[in-house]
Amino acid sequence: MLDNLRVEDILFIDIETVPEVPSMDLMDPLKKKLWDKKSRQFRNPDQSAEDVFERAGIYSEFGRIICISVGFIREKNPFNLRIKSFYGEDEKTLLNEFSAMVSKFSRSNKEASLCAHNGKEFDFPYIARRMIINRLVIPEILDNAGKKPWEVKLLDTMDLWKFGDYKNYTSLELLTAILGIPSPKDDIDGSMVAGIYYGEKNIERIVKYCEKDVLAIAQVLLRFMNLPAIPEDRVESVTSFNVL
Repeated sequence: MLDNLRVEDILFIDIETVPEVPSMDLMDPLKKKLWDKKSRQFRNPDQSAEDVFERAGIYSEFGRIICISVGFIREKNPFNLRIKSFYGEDEKTLLNEFSAMVSKFSRSNKEASLCAHNGKEFDFPYIARRMIINRLVIPEILDNAGKKPWEVKLLDTMDLWKFGDYKNYTSLELLTAILGIPSPKDDIDGSMVAGIYYGEKNIERIVKYCEKDVLAIAQVLLRFMNLPAIPEDRVESVTSFNVL
């Protein structure tokens, strides 16, 4: 399957999410009741729903996206990776801008694919669900309804690493470590994002972390394809998606 891929046809993506509000007290009463019910599925008997509220961000019904970073390769010998991030308080706006970029890329690349780590379980469905919640149209490449398996253009580096072993979960941090790829977790990790966003109000730090994940995902897929890595000096952040 990877033999048929062209790296220029792939968008590498990662998202960062937080609980929809800073604390459980600020939740709508009905949502608060529903979070209590939902959290009973995983919290310990001695824990309250409030004790595990920091986990609300991983559920699209109780969280929201604050950053989507997208990477694309445009040159070879050596590879050049450009990264564009959509971020901020207004989730609908960043989702709309992300959708415009993905749709444009798909129109100009008939073999376009999206690639994320654990994307099939997290990033892809999370984005699609939040688009529905925000009354946005899901880009065709993300909408799998009625598609045959070979028509789905979503790649997942964790899924590829499983080689059919569905019991296995391998984090991006572990995968980069064993493959000798620089870790994207050298500053923060996912468990710290909500605290940095609501406590420190430092969205720029989160964006930088998200972009490091995108680079790591691209490096991992290139390794799977037995292609050269992207040199550090060939990675750049861009402000416009018109560079496509």
